[in-house]
Amino acid sequence: MNLAAETNESLAHFSNVLIYSAMAVYTLAFLAHIAEWVFGSRSAVGRTAAAITADSAASAPAALSRASVRGAQGGGTAVLERPKIVTRSAAGTRDVPDGPGAAGGTEQGDLYGRIAVGLTVLAFLMHVGAVLTRALSVQRAPWGNMYEFSTTFAMVAVGAYLTLLALKKNVRWIGLPLVTTVLLDLGLAVSVLYTASDQLVPALHSYWLWIHVSCAIISGACLYLGAVSTLLYLFRDRYEEKLAKGEQPGRFASVLERLPAAGSLDKFAYRINATIFPLWTFTIIAGAIWAEAAWGRYWGWDPKEVWSFITWVAYATYLHARATAGWKGRKAAYLALIAFGCYLFNYYGVNIFISGKHSYAGV
Repeated sequence: MNLAAETNESLAHFSNVLIYSAMAVYTLAFLAHIAEWVFGSRSAVGRTAAAITADSAASAPAALSRASVRGAQGGGTAVLERPKIVTRSAAGTRDVPDGPGAAGGTEQGDLYGRIAVGLTVLAFLMHVGAVLTRALSVQRAPWGNMYEFSTTFAMVAVGAYLTLLALKKNVRWIGLPLVTTVLLDLGLAVSVLYTASDQLVPALHSYWLWIHVSCAIISGACLYLGAVSTLLYLFRDRYEEKLAKGEQPGRFASVLERLPAAGSLDKFAYRINATIFPLWTFTIIAGAIWAEAAWGRYWGWDPKEVWSFITWVAYATYLHARATAGWKGRKAAYLALIAFGCYLFNYYGVNIFISGKHSYAGV
């Protein structure tokens, strides 16, 4: 074995070590996020936020804008940040304040939340190192198979989340579902999808690999964040609806009362999906150009091409529904989840269960 081969093998091994190390730190971040939610639930702030939300059914929105939450800390009284009043996403929907967050407004809950974010940053840096060393070991873009795509997808999703935090966006509530999903994704990658470092088939030797696949990964990672927000919107919207009717909110009320308002979650999901949709459109166009260079045709109704187009149509339908008066709110949210389901099937289902020209991207 020559020196270059030994170096590449060492880099591949180091990449695997970094992936497992990142998973270990992500696990610690997961536990810290759990602690943030648990210790945050011990505060009276959550009950106060629920009371404010309940009162909104009978009070004018102006009264909510003057609401503030006070909590006793160490014998003194501290004024917490006033919940924001969100703009209604559709005519007739409720205007309610955002919840106090996963930490519930307590210092101890917030401490665990900050620890969770710090651990996520550390795990992300290890994750980036794993992807880069994998790229150096194969001397190409590190997404030539499902294992490499999965690890890079998770890395970009965490990177997008941390970028939003760096921009002072109120998105720490995504931390727990994100880290949970990342652990599941990486666990599946290292146990089922793992592929040893190898070179690509001739059709993939093109600079379009960097353009097309990178856009697909970025699109999918951001659409995932939108899907999480959409799913939580459905739960929070049902919670607010029960409070407005004077009903008991259910066993998960302590969690739902601390989430952003349904209108905030709905708006966040819409902005993510609307912003990324043009990039997904370009992803399909770039794939068609690459297909012409590799196989001599722009479109051949390959299963991957078909499901990429189905995903595009699903998100286009969702965005159109948002512009249609009768399809806002929950109906549009269901369309968004169906669209993301199409994206997931396009990756896992098509690659694993359906044969086609993209089969070389399989396990």
